[in-house]
Amino acid sequence: MERSPSRSNRSTSCVKLYLCSNPEDSVVERRALRESVFPRLRERCRQTLGLDIRVIDPYESSDPSRWPDQDTRQQLIQECRESSAGPFLLALVGHQYGSGSLPGRVEVAEYQQLLQQSQRAGGGTRPLERLYRRNENTEPPSYRLQPHTQQAEEEEEEEEEDESKMKDKEEELKVFQSAVSLCVQEGLMTPEKAHSYYRSALDADLRFSLESCRHADIIGRCLVYVHKIINATGLREEKKQSKSDSELQMHLQTEFATPDQSSALMKPSDEHLLSQLCDNFLPGFITSCHLLVYTTTTECDRRHGYTSARRRGYAESLCQQVYADLLGLIDSWIGRDSTESPCASRVSHLGDALAREWAEQEELCALLSRFYDIVRPEEDEVRAYVEQKDRQCSLVVTGGPCTGKTVLIAHCAQQIKSWLADRDPVVISCFSNLSVNSSPRHLLSSLCYQIAHSYSRHSDPCRKLDPKPDLHLSQPTDTARDCSNSDSPLSATSNLDPNNKYSTGQQSPTVPEPDPNLSPVLDPDLSYKRRITNQCFRPNLSLPHLKEHLSSLLSLLPSPQQPLVLILDGLDQIKKNYRPQIIQCLPCPLPPEVKLILTSCSNRTHALEAIKLRYQQCNPPPCTSNSSLCANKKDCVQVEPRRGYVCVELNPVDRKQRANMLASLLSGSRRRVTSGQQALLNRALTSCSLTLYARLLHIHTSLWSSDSEVAESSLPDGVHSSISALLDHLEQKHGFPLVTRALSYLTLSRTGLTEAELTDLLSIDDEVLAQYVHQGDAPPSKMRVPQVDVERLLLDLKSFLIRRTVGVTQVLFWVSRHFELVLGKRYLGSHEVRKEIHSAMVDYFSGRWACGRAKPLPVSQESGANKATTAVSTRDQMKIYLDRQPAGQPFVFKSSETSTSSSKEAGRVNLRKILELPHHLQESNRWEELEQGLMMSLGFHQAMACAGRVGELVAMLEWKEGSPQLPLSRERALLASILKSSACLLQSSPLDLPTVIETRLLPYLGVYPELEGYIREIRQERRKTGSGIGVVLCPAPSAVPSIQCLPGDGGTKKVFVSEAVASECGTVVEVKSDGSVWIWKACGCDVVELSLNREQNKLKFAGVKSSGRFILLLTHCNKLFLWDMQDLDMLLEVKDPLKTEVTPHTLSKIEGFVACQEKFCVCWKGESFVSVFDLSTEPLTHFQCPSPVTCVICSSSGSYMYCGQEKGIVSIFDISTYSLLGTCSNPNENAVRSIILCEDKWEMSCIDSIGNISLWSVEAKTQGPFLVKESFSGGNTTKILSTDYSYNIDTLLLCEAHQISLWDTCKWELWDQFLAPQGRTFTQAALTQDGPLFLALLDTCPLVMVWRISTGECVLSLDTGANTQPLTLLRAATNVVSITHDGCLTAWDSEMIYAAGTAPKMGSGVVEVVAEPMGDWFYVTDRSEMVWRWSLQAETPDANFLHDGPVEKLCLSPDNIQLVTLSAGEIYIWQTETGQNTVRIRGSKAKDILVTPNSNIGVSLVERGLSQVWKLANGGIVCHIHLYLAEAQVSPESTFLFGLRHGDLLAASLWSGSISKRFSCAEWSEHVVAFHMLPEHPDFVVVMAASGAVYTWKVTEETVCRHFQLPYTVHCQPQVFQISSNGNYALLSIDDNVITFMDLSQPRLSSLKAEGPVLKACLEKNGCYAVYITHTTTLGNGCVCDLHSKPLLITVRLADGGRVGRVCLCKNPLTLDVCEQLYVFVGFEDGSVGVYYIPDIVRNGGSVRRKENLIGQKKQFPCDREPLRCLPMAVPNVLWP
Repeated sequence: MERSPSRSNRSTSCVKLYLCSNPEDSVVERRALRESVFPRLRERCRQTLGLDIRVIDPYESSDPSRWPDQDTRQQLIQECRESSAGPFLLALVGHQYGSGSLPGRVEVAEYQQLLQQSQRAGGGTRPLERLYRRNENTEPPSYRLQPHTQQAEEEEEEEEEDESKMKDKEEELKVFQSAVSLCVQEGLMTPEKAHSYYRSALDADLRFSLESCRHADIIGRCLVYVHKIINATGLREEKKQSKSDSELQMHLQTEFATPDQSSALMKPSDEHLLSQLCDNFLPGFITSCHLLVYTTTTECDRRHGYTSARRRGYAESLCQQVYADLLGLIDSWIGRDSTESPCASRVSHLGDALAREWAEQEELCALLSRFYDIVRPEEDEVRAYVEQKDRQCSLVVTGGPCTGKTVLIAHCAQQIKSWLADRDPVVISCFSNLSVNSSPRHLLSSLCYQIAHSYSRHSDPCRKLDPKPDLHLSQPTDTARDCSNSDSPLSATSNLDPNNKYSTGQQSPTVPEPDPNLSPVLDPDLSYKRRITNQCFRPNLSLPHLKEHLSSLLSLLPSPQQPLVLILDGLDQIKKNYRPQIIQCLPCPLPPEVKLILTSCSNRTHALEAIKLRYQQCNPPPCTSNSSLCANKKDCVQVEPRRGYVCVELNPVDRKQRANMLASLLSGSRRRVTSGQQALLNRALTSCSLTLYARLLHIHTSLWSSDSEVAESSLPDGVHSSISALLDHLEQKHGFPLVTRALSYLTLSRTGLTEAELTDLLSIDDEVLAQYVHQGDAPPSKMRVPQVDVERLLLDLKSFLIRRTVGVTQVLFWVSRHFELVLGKRYLGSHEVRKEIHSAMVDYFSGRWACGRAKPLPVSQESGANKATTAVSTRDQMKIYLDRQPAGQPFVFKSSETSTSSSKEAGRVNLRKILELPHHLQESNRWEELEQGLMMSLGFHQAMACAGRVGELVAMLEWKEGSPQLPLSRERALLASILKSSACLLQSSPLDLPTVIETRLLPYLGVYPELEGYIREIRQERRKTGSGIGVVLCPAPSAVPSIQCLPGDGGTKKVFVSEAVASECGTVVEVKSDGSVWIWKACGCDVVELSLNREQNKLKFAGVKSSGRFILLLTHCNKLFLWDMQDLDMLLEVKDPLKTEVTPHTLSKIEGFVACQEKFCVCWKGESFVSVFDLSTEPLTHFQCPSPVTCVICSSSGSYMYCGQEKGIVSIFDISTYSLLGTCSNPNENAVRSIILCEDKWEMSCIDSIGNISLWSVEAKTQGPFLVKESFSGGNTTKILSTDYSYNIDTLLLCEAHQISLWDTCKWELWDQFLAPQGRTFTQAALTQDGPLFLALLDTCPLVMVWRISTGECVLSLDTGANTQPLTLLRAATNVVSITHDGCLTAWDSEMIYAAGTAPKMGSGVVEVVAEPMGDWFYVTDRSEMVWRWSLQAETPDANFLHDGPVEKLCLSPDNIQLVTLSAGEIYIWQTETGQNTVRIRGSKAKDILVTPNSNIGVSLVERGLSQVWKLANGGIVCHIHLYLAEAQVSPESTFLFGLRHGDLLAASLWSGSISKRFSCAEWSEHVVAFHMLPEHPDFVVVMAASGAVYTWKVTEETVCRHFQLPYTVHCQPQVFQISSNGNYALLSIDDNVITFMDLSQPRLSSLKAEGPVLKACLEKNGCYAVYITHTTTLGNGCVCDLHSKPLLITVRLADGGRVGRVCLCKNPLTLDVCEQLYVFVGFEDGSVGVYYIPDIVRNGGSVRRKENLIGQKKQFPCDREPLRCLPMAVPNVLWP
């Protein structure tokens, strides 16, 4: 069967070229191509096409002994033809034909003829017999050429020995060719056959390349360059050649009898053979196969011949031609193949990444199935399991290591469709240990994706499912988190029960109700099955959600006609902590029509135990007798007792089968063995029953000849020994350094290596490259390991190294992990060696030595570089710097087109780098580079997002299993949180990552100054590309990203959190209902169960309290255990006889716990005593109180204890003397809820259960406390739910169900009260750390609400990531932690809450923004009495302008000196520099105000009455305008006021007030609807008529020009109409999601279709850009996440309509404006304002750069500095009549 592959089978990731040439005649040309063309071509193809280039030059080495023989060259040509993505042959044919060589193998019959003819001619047979030896182990038997083994030992004799060898080879070749000629003369051999023995290597390779392949493989895949030279040798060389020919004639005459016979024996001349090749052979392929042949003829001077200068000139022109031709061929080939080539990998969707991984798994399954050489009886058992219809149990295939489990399963996966020919099964196979990412979340995500898309692809046409549905899983919708709507459900539970069990033999259960965790579909008639299939996948889902969705898919999609067979292999070989998680997510029992096949090694007991634990409760029913498959008992798969799964164990393979397999392999390679050798093989096969051993024996026996001396010791006795023997052979053949390093790199790579990467790594390896630098040679500037040497090594390993696709690239990986085990012991035994290899791979994949950076190579000054330098001292070494020419390694390949374009395409992701570099950084312990150079790198983040690997990026940032040198930092946790919350948007729009992170990170840059470099990197990249929208000022956040969110168990285990506390060091301790204790130590840690020693292992805990750094745990038997958080290993039991001995069976509850110094106080619920014990002396004392104790505190010294009790009594004890110092009581006798001790004032305040406060003086210890002040709750009897006190701000918080009270503890006065939202009640409240905010929990609300104390406004809502109300809110060190009943833990940074909650914003929505032209200051109003002035540099408001009424209008003078405001009918004029109100005018009755461009005159427009024209300096009236002009504008020269009146455009003089000009369309029976001034053309006005006619009115001459008529479908909207200052572009209308522009300079119309309904649009004044705000349409994908539901701010270029960038707005906008410096101002409905900029280097580059340079300077928090308060004049100083 022809092995020439089809296009679909070829590698699509590499162009593999074989360089065919005459080694003696192409040294200069090949060196020039190697140094200048091939590296440049490689980088170009990697950048633009995603292809690598490998060129195999068989003669690259300067040592002829390294040149491959003819058989090897043919194998290399065949490999290039089969695997190259495009051209595979590059041939250089010069003027020299080249010398021939002895054939490596001659068939027996031909050899006998040669001997006979040589003997008959008198030449004898001895020369030929010395050259060849018979070998019966080849098919057919042949004579094999014997290698030369004699080598000179002394270095002085090496050159003479080489010359002697060359002469011997020439003599031997002459003898052989003479014998061939005799055979031709006698008619025993055809001339064609004889020519094959005469041919040079160039001729032989070229003929093999073209004659042995199909015509389709020649067209566009081969390039031949023929260089004909006239007078090449010159006169002197011609004389030498003539003398050589005469000597050859004399030799033949002496060897053979007659002159005629000797002349007949002359072989064809080289000129004749070269002419045959160039003039006959190649032209035939030109006509038949369109072979590309370029012929160049050079005529030289007859005296000098072909000089070096001419050769260099030809080499230069050849390089240019080869580069252009190869590039054209590759481009055309890829263009023809682009529809099926995954190399066009501008990957931007998670679905693309999952689809790519799916294809990789299917390819891997097909590859592994090819190793199924022996039919196993276990295949029948697997088939019987698959064919049975009434089984809901899984199948587990077990066996020893290397027994063939994976190969068997892969083969079965390929056969299932034929087994179930009457049905249409869906087969999903996953080889988890060979997957790039084997984490549980990723594996379940991939399975869900494959299942849903498989059923969509196999769906019946009548179902009308999308052939490529978007599988979408979503977190709970935001409607479930709206705490302001009491009618909306706040918690939703799923009706899909993943543990739902079905009875065997019954019909499938009814379709359950829709899962509320899945996005709703608008069509109510659409079936739930279709909905769940068409859901689009999100990368930020938790494992419980994925588990539930997998269960839903398996329950709903499979059917009797389309069953599902799910195959999971290699779970036993992934990380230990991954195995149980994945197995627990598998359904149990299996739904109907679902088959699950697992594999596990029999010695991997942990994996088998996890499977048994999962399925031990799912015992399948016995096999029913009426099943057709069980008619024959042996066909029935037996289920072992007490197992919920079927177990199939692989038995050893029969020796006879393995012998047949070995014979088949030998026959396939045209080899065989003698009978004696076969006997040895049979004994060896008995020693090992693995099929891999048989494959290894095939490699060993292929090296035998029939006369080889083989003994039992010649055959290794096992797999590992055989692999070691193979390595010994490779080391001897290819050299120890090359083999050692090459196989080490392959073994330690994460996903495998490409051949080009392997060559690059070997080239930058000093130990390997040193073997190619010879003593005495001038060191070159560029040097690499020859590609042919690497290819030869890989040819010898092709049976055990297979190619698989990983990330659109084909890589090499070991077919068996036993190679990795042997190589690990042999070459990688020490940690230092492994670290060295990983470090070298870090240098390569980071691009350290790329782009011409030379790497030093240490060499010995005496012995040369090719000698071992390890034993030479450092001072005896020298360094030569060599450019090793490795490939560049950017994160994203950007071609010249994409690097300067602002299009959506970001270039091609370097998947190899993002897959390999993190792994090797970790393994080489280069932790700083891993964190700073990778994890915190924008380039890496962008590449991961574009590759659809946001989930992996988040997991890497949250990495918790790293070294202690790489703890999880707050910065990484924040970035992970931002990426996780933005994953849905980044899934579809990965290029938005810089803007998303910038907008969400900027508000907290003062909290995380270490991230300033990250922001600076974003802005530098934006300046470089000129695309994207930059953020100058972020609006006040409405939410704070969590730094960690750990989901609970979702109630699946029916275990809930009963109590939780936090220590001052930040540790959170939870006690669950099952008596277990769980701990969260800090950000970046998981919630882990407390590990107890053997004696404490049976303890069940019931309660927990904290104080300082100590935690007190209570067991169900009332035992107390003290836990010091600074010594986590120490759990000290505290014995209290009153609880453990008197009432051991009555569960008590700890009411209070205080730790002070070394003393600890504990009070119990309902008990009137307090237990006090000392940690140092361990005595325990009980202090008796009059009534049950409710709270207890201690003084800072630990000397005094204050005990609050139920009847309002407080007892004060001296702990050191065990005495009662005094008591005090409240008259209302309410229980004391809390005690606050102020020791510097010797005051004690007591808060009772209903909020009454009493202040006591405790200064006189001997006289007892006396009452200082008492405050009552005003008759309120509502109980206090929680209290909180801040010493730093002297504030006490009391939380009741319907209100929260704040007290000033300096004066003990009620400060403020906050009512709960209507229909809601508070459950808990707490003050933020040192901040003017408090946090509160509301009933049935899953959010944590944040209030600002100063305004009483709820400013933030913190998302807990859960659907239920939090159980409690804790302060853990600098974090705020929320814990739900099911154990969901969410943590926020307190400083981030403070920064977000105190961010300045107005009380209502911003309705107007007025900015200075340069944008440094801008003014905003929300229609309240205050106008804010913002400083863009300080990013805060620096002044507030107060008014006596709501501000209706703002106007800034063009010179920025005066601010004019309109408030309650009065006009205020402010000096912007000082904030002084200089003029206040009453009596204007104005509706609007304008300021002239010269900043001297103001105009107040009155709708009913006289409009005033007045001076800004003093408010004096200049004139009145009697008519009201609508949509008024002042002319650029400050002379006229233009406006609309009854359909006409009027111009009123600003000096007299009279109407001086009029534009009327009455004669055309239409009216003016809009107009606009042109500042750059002050004499002209653009006028739009109602009919769509466009006019220009030259005011000075009062002439009108009608330009064109708008189509009747286009209408101008007056409220939208804008024109650029130069009059080039106009914004006409906004119609839903279409914006219409008009290019007045052409003229022409253009429309822009937005992503959704357009809310606001603005034309930049110079007409270069348009800015608009739109709502995205999310109904198509069902996504209602924050980023998809909020508006987008988008900027486009008007010249070509290209998008510059976009940014997601976090809230709803009200206003939009753009200033001259391209700053975009957006006012929001919550009172905040955001400022963005369009990156235009010419117009705003300087100002933006000055703004960006402020990054890194310390900024004040918003509330650290109050803005300047500008007060108005008390009374107006100007009164108008």
